[in-house]
Amino acid sequence: MKSAYDILLERGFIEQTTHEEEIIDLFKKEKITFYIGFDPTADSLTVGHFLTVMAMAHLQQAGHRPIVLIGGGTTMVGDPTGKSDMRKMMTKEIIGNNAESFKKQLSKFIDFTDDRAIMVNNADWLLNLNYVEFIREIGVHFSVNRMLTADCYKTRYEKGLTFLEFNYMLMQSYDFLELNKRYACTMQLGGNDQWSNILGGVELIRRKEGKPAYGMTFKLLTTGDGKKMGKTEKGAVWLDPEKTSPYEFYQYWRNTEDVKVAECLGLLTFLPMDEVLKLSALEGAEINTAKEVLAFEITKNIHGEEEALKAMNAAKALFSGAALGGSIPTTELKKDEFKDGLDILTLLQQTGLIPTRSEGRRLVEQGGIRMNDVQVQNINMMVTQKDFDEKDELMIKKGKKGFHRVHIS
Repeated sequence: MKSAYDILLERGFIEQTTHEEEIIDLFKKEKITFYIGFDPTADSLTVGHFLTVMAMAHLQQAGHRPIVLIGGGTTMVGDPTGKSDMRKMMTKEIIGNNAESFKKQLSKFIDFTDDRAIMVNNADWLLNLNYVEFIREIGVHFSVNRMLTADCYKTRYEKGLTFLEFNYMLMQSYDFLELNKRYACTMQLGGNDQWSNILGGVELIRRKEGKPAYGMTFKLLTTGDGKKMGKTEKGAVWLDPEKTSPYEFYQYWRNTEDVKVAECLGLLTFLPMDEVLKLSALEGAEINTAKEVLAFEITKNIHGEEEALKAMNAAKALFSGAALGGSIPTTELKKDEFKDGLDILTLLQQTGLIPTRSEGRRLVEQGGIRMNDVQVQNINMMVTQKDFDEKDELMIKKGKKGFHRVHIS
């Protein structure tokens, strides 16, 4: 029988481990308590978080207990990892609201009933710490010279690393120590960019408590050229349907690069691995079938089967030129705005298809905008009520795959 470690390895999650042989043996013999931390810097998780959520779900299904650690305390400081600038300060109220949103989204994948999983907030122990005692008890175990070699500090060090941020590794390590004492948590998991912070906690427990503690990091979702996945021209791809519609979410995954399809099928769906391997073997035009399965499965997991079907049907309808589906991004405007005509660049801005007018001019001049399947050639074009069909709708196409509907009333 496969252990949880075998499942994560087979599906492509595991990047680094602190004590590989011990961890392999541990997963074979015991049911462990592990944790993953989430700093609630927004009121929704993104697709960047989703990989770690999937790993957590696989581990729970194999009988292990997850702890979701909400960083109510650490968010007030800010993690320098991957940042070139200092994180914006947030109030306790905003952090608390964001944490509640996280739990609602995580509950789709993690079973919190009967303590099968627990959610805790590090504000419970970090905000009331005595600083002198903290430095004496915890700081003594950390070498500044070694900390400065960590990747999470290098990028910030050249631009000015504040002492506030320098505390982050100590605080995250202290989190692991507290969870170990309170809940017998023996393993911390996270993205590979958290390796240095995870090492800090593992070593702190082993030195201070003389107990076994382990760390494991997961692959980061990246594009073919190594950039983090989960970004579009509009910004992050969110799990909240109010921030990223199910249709836009589906289309994001439908447009996955060919070279990333196999990886995403293994990491981001619950499909059996034999099916993942079968889909991953498709080549040429047939790989579009694998992309459709990928997009449908991830959208179904996040937004439910009904929304996934609507998004899939809308995408197919647009591709085939058939009637429009119901999940296409839509902007509602007033008829009066088009009485004397509305210029195309303003309309593109109102739909969110362009961030600036200069970007709109560039797209029009390069033939990248079509309205009702007719190429827009004039940046001064005026859109009037006559351009709308009998349903008071018109369709704008940006590039090859960006569709947006405008409805007037």
